[in-house]
Amino acid sequence: MARPAAEVRPRRRPRDRPRQPRAAPARGDRGARDPAGRLMSVTDPRFLDVGVVDEKQLKLLMRDWRRGRADRNVWQALSDGYVMVFSIVLVGAMVISSIVRAQQVVAVCDTDGCVAARGLLPWASVAGLLAFTLVLSRMFGPIVASAAEGFWLMDADTDRRKLLAGRLFGAIGVTVVVGALAGALVAALTGSSLAHVGIWALAGGLGAAGLVAFAAAEQGLDRTWVVTVVQSVLAVVALGTLVLLVAGAAGWVNLSQVSTLAVELALIIAGVGLLLMIGAGLLAYRRLRNVRRQRLTSGGSLLSGLQGAAFALEFALIRDILVEARARRKGHVRPTRGSGSGTTALVLRDVQRLWRQPVSLLLLAGTVIVPYAVQALGLASLNPPISALVLMTALIPFMNSLRVLTRTKGLQRCFPFDPSQIKTAAMVVPAILALLWTVLTVPAFMGLAGGVAASVTDALSAALVTGIAGLLAAVRWVSAKPADYSGPIVATGFGAMPPGLMFSLLRGFDIVALVTLPIVFGWSAWISLVIALIAFFILRSGMDKDSLMEQQEEQKKLLGEEKARRQGLSTGNKQKIQVQRKR
Repeated sequence: MARPAAEVRPRRRPRDRPRQPRAAPARGDRGARDPAGRLMSVTDPRFLDVGVVDEKQLKLLMRDWRRGRADRNVWQALSDGYVMVFSIVLVGAMVISSIVRAQQVVAVCDTDGCVAARGLLPWASVAGLLAFTLVLSRMFGPIVASAAEGFWLMDADTDRRKLLAGRLFGAIGVTVVVGALAGALVAALTGSSLAHVGIWALAGGLGAAGLVAFAAAEQGLDRTWVVTVVQSVLAVVALGTLVLLVAGAAGWVNLSQVSTLAVELALIIAGVGLLLMIGAGLLAYRRLRNVRRQRLTSGGSLLSGLQGAAFALEFALIRDILVEARARRKGHVRPTRGSGSGTTALVLRDVQRLWRQPVSLLLLAGTVIVPYAVQALGLASLNPPISALVLMTALIPFMNSLRVLTRTKGLQRCFPFDPSQIKTAAMVVPAILALLWTVLTVPAFMGLAGGVAASVTDALSAALVTGIAGLLAAVRWVSAKPADYSGPIVATGFGAMPPGLMFSLLRGFDIVALVTLPIVFGWSAWISLVIALIAFFILRSGMDKDSLMEQQEEQKKLLGEEKARRQGLSTGNKQKIQVQRKR
């Protein structure tokens, strides 16, 4: 006999997920009824329009939520941050002063090689700007969404095109402005006329915007290899332009028509960028519905992590996040067995890592051309600090082991070595690479590729100081400790912040300034070498406040034990002798 309907329970399948038990329907109740007593079903026409989302109203609701939870607007924040406003004005005045100074300097440089170098430098700068635009677009999206938006909106019955169209056009618009400012700044620093500055601004802005639209169109197909190929081509063009600049300044290649070609090339880049921005932008708009949710949220998660690190002014942490994201995209690698013993094993591990990141080696090799280009532009006095900063940036990817060992004290204690020995071993491979870079750049400081000629001794000392400054600056940037939030704080326009947080922007730059400025001022190179030696011992020892306090406590303890021993007292743990007395 069949059981009553009230006793019927849904049979659980073996693979059903655990969930709350369903309430059994009331006896004799077969479904929901309307006020008239008639049975209702989800197939009823009155339910067809229920739950239809209006994307425009949903975006307005999200904006109201965000504004309702904000305690101040942008203008109020800027008015409170008067320090930043003053800094922006000060930096702007410095940039304008630098442009005027550069115009005066390049006016003196009227040789054929110098004029050719000035005409080719915007080429290389715009090509590098376009390649960097593709790097950022491939890294983040360029269309991104937060994890909450991906969970609540992208999986819902909504039209993604209406939700993401504003972000697409916003990314293109921001790229136009930033690219135009970068192109205009480079053209102004090279002494170009006002009309040429405007042309290069159009080339930088429209070219970068077109590439962002192109990357967004490729994001709709979930395809990245095309963007990677175009990025590599642009990077090769930028490097080739620098090589051509040096060759023209040295007189090896005749570049008499370079000024006219530069303007024509800028106009071509601007026109192609405009067409690409319109065509690829429309194509990307049509493909917005095909963008995968995982692709949107991955870029949003990466961007939110970078924002948190940027608020703390931890640029080394920003690089850590980027390295982790790149490793996550790569997935896995084939493990390699280490070799050697002692600190030699750490050195050989860094040697093995060289072959896993050949792109970093190529970038380091490409930076060799920078001293030649700076010398060809007639900036021989500023060549050491500029080249040292470039070398610092190129050496940072080779110091991952130093970064891990200095930030992870527990892992550092697992090694039976002194912390200074561990740091020295982690600096061996970057030091060898810096030495090779120094040897290859000695002809640049001699003026063989154009610029001011110098003797072999002066060129060798300048190259050596530049290489040492770049190496120590990279070590300083990687191994610097984060800001201490447990100590005293300083009141600023943006609230209280630790003193170390304000100086975190100068990490690495301070070492470059200390080591290279003596030779910039025309002093002896021995002063720079002595300063570099002192900086090396400080960075190698890693002395900080916590270590000094620990050493001070240990010395006090040893001093107390020595005093107790001299007085004939026991230094061990004193135990009370309990005597049981008779009652």
